[in-house]
Amino acid sequence: MTTHTYRTDLTWTGATGVGYAAYPREHRVEAPPATASLDLSADPHFRGAAERLNPEQLVVAAASSCQLLSFLAVAARAGVDVVGYADHAVGTMDLRDAPIRIGAIALDVTVTVAPGTHHALVHRLAEEAHGQCYIANSLRSDVTLALTVVDA
Repeated sequence: MTTHTYRTDLTWTGATGVGYAAYPREHRVEAPPATASLDLSADPHFRGAAERLNPEQLVVAAASSCQLLSFLAVAARAGVDVVGYADHAVGTMDLRDAPIRIGAIALDVTVTVAPGTHHALVHRLAEEAHGQCYIANSLRSDVTLALTVVDA
C-alpha cells in the first residue's frame, strides 16, 4: 500500500450562545480502529481545562513520538542496540505571529545505548531519522533536535 489514510472522529456538545467566556472547550477525539479516546480541551490561556491535553500539546507530542519511532527504526536497521530513549520536547507559539502558529518545536532527546556503541554513529542515525520523520516534514514549524547519547 502506497497511501495511508488516518481518520479521527471529534465530538463536542455545548452552546456558544452563552458567549466566548462561557462556552465549554472540552471535547473528545477517537481514531478508529484504536479503542482509546482522548478527552481534550483548549489551552488554559484560551479558557480551556488545564487537566486535559490540548491540541498544541498533541502537535508537540506527535513530533516527539514520530522522531522516536523513526529513530528506533533507523537504529534497528543499522544494528545499533538502543535500550532507552527520553525526550523533553517544547513547542513555542508566539501570539504576535500572523497567522498564529506553533513556530518551533525543540526536541531534547537522551538516547541510552549498549556499551561499546559509537556515539558518532548514533548522532548520524538520529539526524537521518529526523529527516525521515513524516510529522516534522508535514509541519511549517521549525523542528530541531538536540541529542545526548549515554551508555547503559
